Amino acid sequence: MYQVPNNTQDPSYFILTGIPGFEASHIWISIPFCCLYTISIMGNTTILTAIFTETSLHQPMYQFLSMLALTDLGLTLTTLPTVMQLLWFNVQEVSFEACFAQIFFIHTFSFMESSVLLAMAFDRYVAICRPLHYTSILTSEVIGKIGLGIICRCVLAVLPSLFLLKRLPFCGSHLLSHSYCLHQDMIRLVCADIRVNSWYGFALVLLIIVMDPLLIVLSYAMILRSVLRVASVVERLRAFNNCLSHILAVLVLYVPMVGVSMTHRFAKHASPLVHVIMANIYLLAPPVMNPIIYSVKTKQIRQGILRLLPQGNLH
Repeated sequence: MYQVPNNTQDPSYFILTGIPGFEASHIWISIPFCCLYTISIMGNTTILTAIFTETSLHQPMYQFLSMLALTDLGLTLTTLPTVMQLLWFNVQEVSFEACFAQIFFIHTFSFMESSVLLAMAFDRYVAICRPLHYTSILTSEVIGKIGLGIICRCVLAVLPSLFLLKRLPFCGSHLLSHSYCLHQDMIRLVCADIRVNSWYGFALVLLIIVMDPLLIVLSYAMILRSVLRVASVVERLRAFNNCLSHILAVLVLYVPMVGVSMTHRFAKHASPLVHVIMANIYLLAPPVMNPIIYSVKTKQIRQGILRLLPQGNLH
């Protein structure tokens, strides 16, 4: 029979939680989780391999897509160990150090996902609104600097919140509400003044979670204005089709993100199962869906993947 460990107040550990109410069925619940993780790892690895091996895909759009695939792969591998060891072996204890490390990588990769999608929106804007200058604007050097800027931006955004959290005392229960460590989950276990942490978190939300989608919407507003002004119906459809994969990737990230935020704010007294399901959708949906979206909707990626297959090399 499943039991919560009796050392939930041990200062050197946090205690992870599985699926509330279904603890006895964790081994069965692990099957869909294992499938989703496998799809994410295989899908993103395949896209990365196709882009790196196919010279025709060494273009700015696909270089940004490789950044997205690397980010999704990182996010998947960050949550996989604690989730699967809990579901398979009922290992709930996680050390302070491991928990803080997981927080760092989860939030860094989440912010990177948003930042890469913003960079991809800029790529689509240049490709459609400034097609003659596309290759001169988005050179390999510029793309490299954008990638480095994304890494620096996200790492520097997350580190101060960890330092602020590390200095605070954790009192009473160390029982977390998810099968991985999240900043918003740990901060509720603190028994001290957290106003500085709250204000910094609010600033992060404004600078990344709010600003990025607003800039993405702005880029698409400019694309729409440009397309409607000069293009024929056929050109409009072609431009829309070129942006469709990116639009779907944006929706896959931000719809669950908004859902999690709304649940935390307006459904605090809802069943813990609701919060767990929403959090898992938020962390698993982008890494699982992005490879599928780009494989199905992007002809060049689909062809690159087919060439990796044995029969593709025969033609």
